[in-house]
Amino acid sequence: MQCWPSLVMAMSALLVLLGVLHLSFRHRPSRYGKHEPRQSTPAKNHAARTPRCAHLPAGCAWFLQELPAFLVPTLLLALRDPPRFAPLGCRLLGGMFCGHYFHRTFIYSILQRGRPFPLKIVFFSALFCFYNGFLQGYYMVYCAEYPDDWCKDIRFLSGLLLFLSGMGINIHSDFLLRQLRKPGEFTYKIPQGGLFAYVSGANFFGEILEWFGYAIATWSLPALAFAFFTLTCVGPRAYHHHRFYLKTFTAYPRSRKVLIPFIF
Repeated sequence: MQCWPSLVMAMSALLVLLGVLHLSFRHRPSRYGKHEPRQSTPAKNHAARTPRCAHLPAGCAWFLQELPAFLVPTLLLALRDPPRFAPLGCRLLGGMFCGHYFHRTFIYSILQRGRPFPLKIVFFSALFCFYNGFLQGYYMVYCAEYPDDWCKDIRFLSGLLLFLSGMGINIHSDFLLRQLRKPGEFTYKIPQGGLFAYVSGANFFGEILEWFGYAIATWSLPALAFAFFTLTCVGPRAYHHHRFYLKTFTAYPRSRKVLIPFIF
């Protein structure tokens, strides 16, 4: 396999377009988790209920949908002939991307306590992770060219700092959310601690910061396209979470912003 710049450009452009389309249709939240419609109890006249789509346990769902984003770049690197072990910049950048998805696939999925996921959401999420995993992995393994001292470049260093900060915020926020529930419990409570003192979507803020940091560190179009898609995907979800909390809890702090501390 060789590098086809036109393929990278086309796939990146499609990712941006998907982000724009996703944003334009997000006046309603994706129907899973706290935003999934609850089934009503059957009436006494035994009227038929609306058929409920198939669901998977949360841990299984997260594992299956995140796995392609880790597996595909790993396979691309393993199948490259000759293997690519240089320069150091490529190894570090590839490790950043795969490190995130290793955590999401093999650690986060085990710790997950959320509600069961609709199977169709899992399918489309896995399809996206396969697409994006191929785009990011293909670019990094076959196309990216960095000088030997890229790991000392200000773009790499600043991007790495943002990436690690965002990943730390994301993991810590997920930890705080898990602590709100006992095993087997599905009730929702007001998040407390960490950046949740300032925004409703602390975990989403961390993920957005993480991928924009990755885009700066790689200084590449595919990574920037992915960062933009992440913003258009989880940004609206943070907004809908914020509205849910305000509607559900009368004691919810009105001073909290949606996504960006003190701003929005």
